[in-house]
Amino acid sequence: MSDFGIDPAHMIRDEASLRSLFHATHELAVQKMLGALDTHAQDFISRSPFLCLGTQDGKGRADVSPRGDHVGFVRILDAHTLAIPDRPGNNRLDSLSNIIANPAVGLLFIIPGYDDTLRVNGQATLVTEPELLESMSVNGRAPRLAIVVRVSETFLHCAKAFRRSHLWDPAHRQDRAEMPSLVKMILDQTTGAPDDAEEMRKLDEGLEADYSKSLY
Repeated sequence: MSDFGIDPAHMIRDEASLRSLFHATHELAVQKMLGALDTHAQDFISRSPFLCLGTQDGKGRADVSPRGDHVGFVRILDAHTLAIPDRPGNNRLDSLSNIIANPAVGLLFIIPGYDDTLRVNGQATLVTEPELLESMSVNGRAPRLAIVVRVSETFLHCAKAFRRSHLWDPAHRQDRAEMPSLVKMILDQTTGAPDDAEEMRKLDEGLEADYSKSLY
């Protein structure tokens, strides 16, 4: 596949050019942005088992990370503050390192079956306060730290993206078997996956066994 090139004549380089392509923002879309977590935002967060966490490093390189747990795993500390437990992962620490370099974060809360989402922007701090971490324990295991976010903006996002994608529609679910396993793909991308099917099966089973032991 050859590299894709963009004709500079067709690049949008300023906000005025961008906005000229679209109708004016509906007044309600402007007004819906709040500076704190109101009753509806808090209720949405309390029902959400999944969010996407957007961060940037000190050089502006962006990253987004999925965070999932039991329903309501994000603690609402007050109308301006929430806390996300940091559960065991791959120890790359991309999001956490980015927060140290640049505390600005964006959160997208998702509820299975809901086409609407909740967006929250703010400033994050990594916290190891024992009482807070203990309150987020699961199966007797507290997280090593929490991401505490001071909320600056929050608003509900409409359903169009989820409606277009048919994300929750069973008729549009894809068969996971149509792609290789996660272990196989990562090995293909790095050291190379074994050709022996039995060896590959054992590696896949090993990942599943690790999941059962290391979720918390």
